[in-house]
Amino acid sequence: MYREKSVVVVVPAHNEETQIGKVLETMPACVDYIIIVDDASSDGTAQVAERFAQADSRITLLRHEKNRGVGAAIASGYKWARDHDCDLAAVMAGDGQMAPEELPSLLEPVASGRVDYAKGNRLFSGEAFKTIPTVRYFGNAALSLLTKIASGYWHLADSQSGYTVINKKALHTIDWDRMYCRYGQPNDLLVRLNVNNFRVCDVPIRPVYRVGEKSGMSVPTVIFTIGWLLVKLFFWRMKEKYVIRDFHPLVFFYALGFVLMGCSALLAEYLVIMFFVRGYLSQLTSLAFLFSFASGSQALFFAMWFDMECNRKLAG
Repeated sequence: MYREKSVVVVVPAHNEETQIGKVLETMPACVDYIIIVDDASSDGTAQVAERFAQADSRITLLRHEKNRGVGAAIASGYKWARDHDCDLAAVMAGDGQMAPEELPSLLEPVASGRVDYAKGNRLFSGEAFKTIPTVRYFGNAALSLLTKIASGYWHLADSQSGYTVINKKALHTIDWDRMYCRYGQPNDLLVRLNVNNFRVCDVPIRPVYRVGEKSGMSVPTVIFTIGWLLVKLFFWRMKEKYVIRDFHPLVFFYALGFVLMGCSALLAEYLVIMFFVRGYLSQLTSLAFLFSFASGSQALFFAMWFDMECNRKLAG
């Protein structure tokens, strides 16, 4: 229990035979239930978990018959927490990259009622650039920027952090069967939380790497995949939050901005072709490009500002 609230920790695991034991051994005493979700591991992850479960009654092992992805594993754990009416549900990866002693810091803002969802932010630390592999660091930074736009949580950073805590109300509100199944799960969840007007905050945590974990993730592939996912989620959020549930004029600014920026791209292409074919630039076309680009940029900035102001109350 933490502040008289039941705590469940969801541990998604895929081929973590060498790491899962370290996670279970260091689980804080405030945790009431530990739900290990074995995502069709081909090694001895499930056997190790079963061995620990014999000595620790808090542990329950859920197994996927087929590999469905880390997002699906987390969703299975969340559904267990929802069905057992738990107050707080945390996520700690099975590879040992999340420091167990920092769990109370994540539980506190949710247990106190200040926010509905808390997530770790490894970028607050001055150690982040030195500790996180360079490609991942810059990839994370790029996805964090895109996630701000897609989710509406402009105050958040480190969007890919999976060290999180969610409360009972959100557990019972989100449709976990619709959540993205793989590495884009944190981004997808933030968008769904925003559509439902849940309060979210960042909690500074230290980055943990090189503790024996093995990653099969291709960073360039993941960035492209999640980037495209965020584009789709952005338009879904605009429709759900600002058209269907509560209309807001910022959709007109976004629409105008996208149209004008599209026109700017076509005009720019035409100017480049004309320059190389005829050797000069049309003054009228150049003015049209400048007007379109300036107006489109301004419309997009206005839309982002409206979105930021509309969601300011959701910052924890």
